[in-house]
Amino acid sequence: MDVVEVRERARALREQCARVVVGQGRVIDLMLVALLADGHVLLEGVPGTAKTLLARVFAAGLNLQWRRIQFTPDLMPGDVLGTNLFDFNANRFVLTPGPIFTQVLLADEINRAPPKTQAALLEAMQERSVTLDGKTHSLGGAFFVVATQNPIEQEGTYPLPEAQLDRFLLKVVVGYPARDDERALVRAHGRSASPPPLATLGLSAVADEAWLGQARQVVGALTVADEVVDYAVDLARATREQPSLLCGASPRAAAMLTAAARAVAVLGGRDYVTPDDLKAVAVPVLAHRLVLAPAAELEGLTAESVLTRLIETVAAPR
Repeated sequence: MDVVEVRERARALREQCARVVVGQGRVIDLMLVALLADGHVLLEGVPGTAKTLLARVFAAGLNLQWRRIQFTPDLMPGDVLGTNLFDFNANRFVLTPGPIFTQVLLADEINRAPPKTQAALLEAMQERSVTLDGKTHSLGGAFFVVATQNPIEQEGTYPLPEAQLDRFLLKVVVGYPARDDERALVRAHGRSASPPPLATLGLSAVADEAWLGQARQVVGALTVADEVVDYAVDLARATREQPSLLCGASPRAAAMLTAAARAVAVLGGRDYVTPDDLKAVAVPVLAHRLVLAPAAELEGLTAESVLTRLIETVAAPR
């Protein structure tokens, strides 16, 4: 498999998703970046912007198993991971797997669960495995988490700790579609108050788990010139020198930025990474890893605005 084949198959997946989830092309592109870079995605948007539908369509297009967990304040770690129950007939403990044992996991409204339950995802997202009673169970290489959170309704929520946020390669803000796109969406899906069954949307699997594994190998093998690596490091280090930021990007953040840029390059049909590839994903990769200083918050600044301004000041290689 080569870059061209990965790009063409990814393009087919994108077109299928865009046909169902109208007006969210940028979000779909970033989902593809995370998928090819072997990362996870946090989608932030108000209800009704098709976050759940997008996860389902992605899973269908890749022919992967899909499950959803509705995070609530009373959700316990065992409700996510599962538990070992004693089987009296076999005279041994048997794993009863939780919903995390899937390939595409939608963690819906993840910030509504208490920190203890949120932490249940840490090992799964980092190691692609779950440890119960001292025994480790693999989740498979295709394990992909799409988490959602509502930015406007904060009552009864638990903000994600930095360690949890760092597990997400990208944080993507899902906004409203343009008027023409919204009009097309209403025409397509305005027949019933219930969401349309996937079977009626004409979806087909355009790839599979084997293709995904090979595509990730192609992405990981891309050439990254020394000056591009230097640029990624300079961007990360520049965030640590900003007085408006209490905590800048870590060295791992610079590595994640480069990994995402590799996927951007492949989706563009190139076998090398450019500085523009880094710029294209710098905000969704880095912004959620930054901590604003209290004074900057009082001034109305956001991590995104600080980072956008910083990108304009750090010299990029020619």
